[in-house]
Amino acid sequence: MITSASNSFSSRLLYLRLPRVCVAITGTDASQIIEKAESLARDNTFLEFRLDYLSQPAQALPKIKRFMEYHPHVTVIATCRRAANGGKFKGSLASQLEMLAKASAAGCQMVDVELQSAEKCRPEQLKNLRSKAAVVLSYHDFHGSRKLDAALEKMIVHAADYYKIVGTATTLYDNVEMMKLLEKHSDRRSLVGLCMGEQGIISRVLGVRAGSAFTFAAVSADEKTAPGQVTARDLRSTYRIDQVDPATRVYGVVGDPVAHSLSPAIMNAALRRENVNGVYLALHAKTLKDLLACMRDIPIHGLSVTMPYKESIVQYLDNTDPHTAKTGACNTVVRAQDGRLYGFNTDLAGVVRPLEQRMTLAGAKILVLGAGGAARAAVFGLKERGAEVYILNRSAAPAQKLARQAKARVMKRADLKKMSFDVIVNSTPVGMGNSTESPLTEKEIQARYVFDMIYDPIETRLLKMAKERGADPIPGLEMFVHQAARQFEIWTGKPAPWDEMARVLMLALQERILARNNHHKKL
Repeated sequence: MITSASNSFSSRLLYLRLPRVCVAITGTDASQIIEKAESLARDNTFLEFRLDYLSQPAQALPKIKRFMEYHPHVTVIATCRRAANGGKFKGSLASQLEMLAKASAAGCQMVDVELQSAEKCRPEQLKNLRSKAAVVLSYHDFHGSRKLDAALEKMIVHAADYYKIVGTATTLYDNVEMMKLLEKHSDRRSLVGLCMGEQGIISRVLGVRAGSAFTFAAVSADEKTAPGQVTARDLRSTYRIDQVDPATRVYGVVGDPVAHSLSPAIMNAALRRENVNGVYLALHAKTLKDLLACMRDIPIHGLSVTMPYKESIVQYLDNTDPHTAKTGACNTVVRAQDGRLYGFNTDLAGVVRPLEQRMTLAGAKILVLGAGGAARAAVFGLKERGAEVYILNRSAAPAQKLARQAKARVMKRADLKKMSFDVIVNSTPVGMGNSTESPLTEKEIQARYVFDMIYDPIETRLLKMAKERGADPIPGLEMFVHQAARQFEIWTGKPAPWDEMARVLMLALQERILARNNHHKKL
């Protein structure tokens, strides 16, 4: 049994269906914590008060009591984690237990006790605490996700209402191990399981369908109480965690690094708009072996592939489309029901579709800057449509190799001023982020259209100069959305909601630019 009949709080919580998301609240003083709780309470009925973040947590108790009296519908976990166990509370074990008992007396229905504290308690101390509130017995591994079963065995020696086991994901597959633990034991005990760290996103979103009673979220991106913690807004709105179930299909963007990717924002928006039961995650894979093991065991139904894996993943595919075969690069993977992997390259669609909306490509004279993976997609895609393609690259050898393969032409930079083009396509990273650089000078821009594959910033230095020269600029967000839309269509068989994807991308970019500007102001 998870609870005893004598424990009224535990008995009540047996019948209480807790929300899937518990929002962890911190603050420098009690007023700040309660102020945040007041602003959250209407839409978030499950909160955690991190009392250990306060220098004098006892002063918060009267305010907590008033809050609980005004918000009887809210369930609160009181946590006062000791510094020795990864928290911030510097008091003794006795003072920790006293603080948790007082928090329960103030109305907090649940209290968090670390395994290390429980092991040092006398059995009657923990029993006494359980008579006042439901106990969440917690274990944290801040270095890895090792020996999870052994950790749980240590925990169940102590009677508790929930057993919370938290590891740190050093690989994507650590999430699979955590979810296997949940699937194995959650039918007999109330478990909470997740992995910290950037790579732990899988368990934070999918753990609830594997058997985790709930998961934790941050109030905002600046207020995380654990590495890799996701905001409550993102868990609910972007990842739709309340709808995640055994039938939910899992998709993701894989790369190293991948934290900067805006794909989760636009792909999850598309899944929501088209009512597809799916979720799309950012997967930071440090090796392809790790990724492919996750793809098999989770399973992952579709992948967007970014650097550095676009070329190396091809050898692991069972079949590919002609574009992948031509370019030697794959940015889209589909996992069939039998587990076979199929590769596609939608970067070509990302280049061709925006141009075809504006002009006829057959016979058009187009200059492609660069000779890397993105340039290969552009050159092959444009040649397929009958364009006359020129390649300009800083190093001559890669440009010559690509030109031979695609039957395109190489040109020297010195010849730029003598030539004009229908389109100039920038496939280099020059101008990315907050950079004011440009791959060309103003005098070198002689074209009807200038297409920059970079989407952050929205208007690069190259595009600004293009406008000044009278050329029509085509921003990189068009390529980004078109290639993503094609991925969506391949995975789901549905038309992509291009307008919604573009709208969400624009909002996400504006938020990122605002955050970056605020950061620079602080510096």
